[in-house]
Amino acid sequence: MTKKQKKALRRIIIAAAGLILINIISHFVVIGGKSFGSLLYGIPLAAIYIAIYIVIGGDILKKAFQGMRNRRLFDENFLMAVATLGAFALAIYERSGDYNEAIAVMLLYQIGEFFQSYAVSKSRKNITQLMDIRPDYANIEKDGKLEQVSPDTVEIGTIIVVQPGEKVPLDGIVVEGSSSLNTSALTGESMPREVSQNDEIISGSINLTGLLKVKTTKAFGESTVSKILELVENASSRKSKSEEFISKFARIYTPAVVYSALALAVLPPLVRMIFMQASGEWHTWIYRALTFLVISCPCALVISIPLSFFAGIGGASKEGVLIKGSNYLETLSKTKIIVFDKTGTLTKGVFEVTGVHHNKLENEKLLEYAALAECASSHPISKSLMTAHGKEIDRSRVSNIEEISGHGITALVDGKNLAVGNSKLMEKLGIEYHNCHKVGTIIHIAIDGEYAGHIVISDVEKSNSIIAIKELKKAGVEKTVMLTGDAQKVAQSVAADLGIDEYHSELLPGDKVDEVEKLIAGKAKNSVLAFVGDGINDAPVLSRADIGIAMGAMGSDAAIEAADVVLMDDDPLKISKAIKISRKCLGIVYQNIWFALVIKFACLALGALGIANMWLAIFADVGVMVIAVLNAIRALKV
Repeated sequence: MTKKQKKALRRIIIAAAGLILINIISHFVVIGGKSFGSLLYGIPLAAIYIAIYIVIGGDILKKAFQGMRNRRLFDENFLMAVATLGAFALAIYERSGDYNEAIAVMLLYQIGEFFQSYAVSKSRKNITQLMDIRPDYANIEKDGKLEQVSPDTVEIGTIIVVQPGEKVPLDGIVVEGSSSLNTSALTGESMPREVSQNDEIISGSINLTGLLKVKTTKAFGESTVSKILELVENASSRKSKSEEFISKFARIYTPAVVYSALALAVLPPLVRMIFMQASGEWHTWIYRALTFLVISCPCALVISIPLSFFAGIGGASKEGVLIKGSNYLETLSKTKIIVFDKTGTLTKGVFEVTGVHHNKLENEKLLEYAALAECASSHPISKSLMTAHGKEIDRSRVSNIEEISGHGITALVDGKNLAVGNSKLMEKLGIEYHNCHKVGTIIHIAIDGEYAGHIVISDVEKSNSIIAIKELKKAGVEKTVMLTGDAQKVAQSVAADLGIDEYHSELLPGDKVDEVEKLIAGKAKNSVLAFVGDGINDAPVLSRADIGIAMGAMGSDAAIEAADVVLMDDDPLKISKAIKISRKCLGIVYQNIWFALVIKFACLALGALGIANMWLAIFADVGVMVIAVLNAIRALKV
């Protein structure tokens, strides 16, 4: 409990005790044959009640005054101040000596505010605990001793030591040791991940067993843990349409009910006096107007709707799905079409050389030339060629490397002009090539303008990809599409295996954008198109789609930056989970909106007719707010 909450609780206890005590004394204590209350009747009794009122409502009066001074007149503090002070004024005007109602209204309002504040802070604490991944220090070995330093002072390429039980402070590669890592806070996966020498590890995971020496590959500001925290912390700044509606609604609704209450207090008495020649009964209509004001307070909507989205984003984070704002959470819930990049998204992006055909050289020599030409590229296909070559690359043998987007690479190797790429590259250079009967990525190689052969490289489908497509169908996704730069045969094979509705192959990065544009133009008005990708070349498509989903573990920084949703463990099965979370959250939001509005307007009508009193008004305000807040917290539970 925060200091502010403890202070509020003390005020509630003191005011409640004071109200109970003064009522007991004034009604049951008899002095000289008269009740103590009758002896205090008038100014002394009013002074005691005013003192209790200031204890419980002083901060509300202060906020209301500050709001008026800052020209923010119509807020809940102003409504409560006017309603309770008005009830006091009526008691003084009628000389009833009954100030209980005014104090009870303020007391119950403060109790509701306390529970709301506690619930909100509890949900924030839960989310903070879920995301408790910020490392406090990094260990650097100096003169045989470990020295703890701030992670943001560690440079790229530094060797750090991560002991069992410690958080991994920076992204890096294991250079010594093996261990199990708990990555649940990052990916939502409960099973530990085994790592050993040459494995990449990400910051924020917890080292469970062995000692690791890690060579850092990113500065702290660019590390996974920093990116995650930045995404979650900034998520609340991107408002959903529902939140924007509530903000606009409150700006119009609150002044409207204040003027309505004023009209309710003034017009009926005037009509009675002028047209009916009857008593105005001013106190009756002023009481109804004050009740109307208490009922009208829009706290339930203003508080519970943002809290619902905040809780939904927190619940998704626990499952390893980072949603960058409540606007994206709302958009995600309407997803009907999902477009996938293939490599690294539906497949592992782990390519293996599975064949060398029509080779005029020895297989090893052809692989060597291909690996040398691709040595400057970080593309998975380039890495697979170097892995298949299996020897250290002598870059001094290579020069004049030129990458032709969507085609391949040309380079000068040992003084020979090499062209390594797909069939488009061969056609571009006017070189006759041989087609391959095997399914896979075909890398054609030409030396000094003469075709030398081709290498077959196959990707591996992710184990969850088939289940992911089925779950998306169950979640209400109407169409799945795969876009890839691979050959038509490869695309057809993968699409058939996974059960994808439509595919487009042999696409350049610009072609992917064009295909997404066509799909967006042809979709239904209220349906949403999501694109899922992981590479740098996917960034333009991620930005163009209604909502972009990036693979966070293997994905490029550009893709993660351009995306609206990030999957921390690259598991496509998380997409359907993210959609289900978003729909549950939106369901809770709509429940709160309808529940609050129906109760509010019903009680407003009853208050205007004189059927509802201050006690029902308090339920319509505080009760509805507490119920809505408790409902909002359900979004945390995934």
